[in-house]
Amino acid sequence: MLKKFFLNLLSSFVGAWIAMVLFCVVAVLVVVGVAARLGGDEEGRTAKVGSDSVLLLDLSGTIIETPEAGQIDFMSLATGEGVESPMALNVLVDGIREGKESDKVKAMYIKCGHPSASPATLNAVRQAVADFKKSGKKVYAYADAMTMGDYFVASQADSLFLNPGGMIEISGLGGTTLFFKDFLDKIGVKMTLVKVGTFKSAAEPYISNQMSAPARAQLDTLYGNMWSYIGKAVADGRKSLNDKSLDNAANEFILFKSPASVLKQGFVDRLAYERQMDDIVGRLVDKEGKDVRYYTPETLSESSDWGKAYGSKNKIAVLYATGEIQEYSKSGIDCYRLVPQITELADDDDVKGLVLRVNSPGGSVFGSEQIGEALDYFKSKGKPFIVSMGDYAASGGYWISCTADHIFADPLTITGSIGIFGLFPSAEGLMKKLGITPQTVSTNPGKNISFFEDPTPEQLNVLQDYINDGYSRFVRRVAKGRKMKEERVRQIAEGRVYDAEQAMKLKLVDKLGSLDDAVAYAASAAGLKENKYGVAVYPKYKPDFLDILKAQGFDQLGREIAKATGEHPESAMIRATTRLLRQSPWQARMTPLYLRFN
Repeated sequence: MLKKFFLNLLSSFVGAWIAMVLFCVVAVLVVVGVAARLGGDEEGRTAKVGSDSVLLLDLSGTIIETPEAGQIDFMSLATGEGVESPMALNVLVDGIREGKESDKVKAMYIKCGHPSASPATLNAVRQAVADFKKSGKKVYAYADAMTMGDYFVASQADSLFLNPGGMIEISGLGGTTLFFKDFLDKIGVKMTLVKVGTFKSAAEPYISNQMSAPARAQLDTLYGNMWSYIGKAVADGRKSLNDKSLDNAANEFILFKSPASVLKQGFVDRLAYERQMDDIVGRLVDKEGKDVRYYTPETLSESSDWGKAYGSKNKIAVLYATGEIQEYSKSGIDCYRLVPQITELADDDDVKGLVLRVNSPGGSVFGSEQIGEALDYFKSKGKPFIVSMGDYAASGGYWISCTADHIFADPLTITGSIGIFGLFPSAEGLMKKLGITPQTVSTNPGKNISFFEDPTPEQLNVLQDYINDGYSRFVRRVAKGRKMKEERVRQIAEGRVYDAEQAMKLKLVDKLGSLDDAVAYAASAAGLKENKYGVAVYPKYKPDFLDILKAQGFDQLGREIAKATGEHPESAMIRATTRLLRQSPWQARMTPLYLRFN
């Protein structure tokens, strides 16, 4: 038995060393290419687009707000899943705009591939496609199988093609929230909640086994309004449909309808196999299928000046605030990184206005306050401060938005959630299960909240007072920024989330529009004439070592490491619990919505 143990241990060490050797070998093989890419100048990477070309919009993979420096997910590497290179929304929109304006690009071909993105992000892509069509250029779309996300974007195509063996998934709009109370009870961890706001349900998954009635009611309204907009938007692109067609299709379980039936109902224009599409698209540019030259939005965007005008004396800064608001974090919105950036832009005389692009469900109250104060400093310089909302700008995300001179939101943006909560874990039950008895010696016993004991009633009263004070500060900030009475803010706050159209009626948002609309408004407010200013995107992005490794075949490296070490599956519950225990206790965070079409 002992011999077998040591043999197994030795084999584990051997597997780990093989993985390390493979890692080093592949890294050495790509380093020359990496160095070349890092050392190349911008002009050398500018795309040269041939005449009579086609813009290829490949809707597959994840779409994020803006390019991000690469981070290797070692769990993905170990399991052979590789390293994903997500698409960036601002690059896609910029590339599509370049395609519209280029005389060399004659048409667009959308290849549906199950995009992973929230509705507002896909709506921005859909609107960019609609704008491309205004040039008079044709747009064709094809799918083997089409998700709702694909269909939402592709509905703007002049002609929609579906594989004769394919299908369309139209199943409505919704999201699922996991509730962990029973799990936490089993391991002996108790969560204590203090909050303000009837609808502030972000912490419900940790203290309950089901959704509360107010939480369900607000989501019913939210999803219903968003689904109604989507139905009208699709009908606007597909003249063969009306604004009730999507609803009827979802109720009829259209996923399992035959392609011929889908064609007859007007959801697509023609059935065709993918191998036929090159010839079909080729006819748009008077070429044989094999001679069609395709260029992606990413390639076309390389020729664009949008977002790169760092040397301009008259520039509008577009600052991205994406993810959860935290402190000392490598991901999301780290206040200690964002605040100095805002201050620097405020003090830069060449920056004539700021557009804060917010895509955040909120997070730390402290971080939100620090960012809000920095934005107040920017405004004190007399420069226009405009907000453009993405998928979410709620709770802490709204905290940092509400004092803007003007707020733009996508029609499918989720915003509001004006409220605060505190969530405190205690592992008293877990300690008993493990046979551990904590003993504390303190000069002031009972005056600190302990992870090993449940909070006392006295402590809870103090915590509730602190939450109430934070909520009042939040309400006052919204009232001042939106020029509303505090009583009115309290009426529409209570932690409730809204779609953008609701929010606009409540004056939490000023106008429905895109990031481009917000930039144009900021320039006008700064007194800059059209085409007489530049746009600079912050934080500045430049492909780093990890990004280029991904482009040089890191997926294969992940598969090789998996062969050597075996798979290591993750547990969703453990991940969620670990994340919960690490976060700041004071949160301005919206209801957790995992809202996607796919």
